[in-house]
Amino acid sequence: MTFAVPADAYDRFMGRYSRRLAGPFASLAQVTEGQRVLDVGCGPGALTTELVRRLGPSGVSAVEPSAPFVEAARERHPGVDVVRASAEDLPFPDDSFDAALAQLVVHFMTDPVQGLREMGRVTRTGGIVAACVWDHAGGHGPLSPFWDAAHGIDPDVADESALPGARQGHLMELLQSAGLAEVEETDVVAEVEHPTFEEWWEPFELGVGPAGSYTSGLDAERRALLRERCRERLPPAPFVVTARAWAARGVA
Repeated sequence: MTFAVPADAYDRFMGRYSRRLAGPFASLAQVTEGQRVLDVGCGPGALTTELVRRLGPSGVSAVEPSAPFVEAARERHPGVDVVRASAEDLPFPDDSFDAALAQLVVHFMTDPVQGLREMGRVTRTGGIVAACVWDHAGGHGPLSPFWDAAHGIDPDVADESALPGARQGHLMELLQSAGLAEVEETDVVAEVEHPTFEEWWEPFELGVGPAGSYTSGLDAERRALLRERCRERLPPAPFVVTARAWAARGVA
C-alpha cells in the first residue's frame, strides 16, 4: 500500500507514534556507529531521523514508494540517499548494508516475504534484518480505540488486525520464510501524551491509511457517531496512549 497523502498529514496521524518507536527499534536492530543501514519504507522519515542521529547522513539510505513521502524525507534529511522504490524490488547490490530495517511497513507490503527476502539480500552475511508492526490483533496498537469504536457501529468493518505481522509470532514466521536465521521476536512500546481528545481525533479525518480511509468514507452523521464512540473509550484528557508493536530481527 502506498500513502498518497501529504507528509504533514502522516506526521499528525502516525508520526507522533512512530517517532517514539524509532529509538527502541533501532536499538533492537543493534544499529551502532560506523554501520551503513537501509530504512525500508521510510515514509516521511521518522526512523530515518533516528538512524541519522546514530550514523550520520552518509551512513543511511532509505527507500519509499510514496512520492510525497520521498520528497519530504529528502528535504528533511540532506545527505541521505532516499530512493523511490518498493521493498519487493530494492535497487541495491547484494551485501550493500550492515542492517536493513522496516518500521511499520511489513503489513503494507504487497508481498511481505519477498520484501523481507530483498532486505536480506542487500544485507551482508551476518548483518541484521529487523521489522516491527503495531499489535493490531492484540488490541494494544495506537489505533485500537478507534477500531473498537468502529466495530461498535459497523461490526463487519475490516480493521487492521489481520494484516501481516500484526499478531504475536507472525513477524517471526515471515522472517523465517524469507530465509533469515536466528530469528527472535519481542515487543517495543511507544507512549504518547494527548493534551485533548480533539488533538487525538482530528488526524483520523486526514485520510491516512486504512483508518483514515474508513473515516473519510463515512457520512457526516456516522462520522460524528464514530467520534463520540471513540471519546467514550478514552480517558479524560490529557491522556497517554501506550502503544505496543511486535518486533522481530534475524541474521542475513
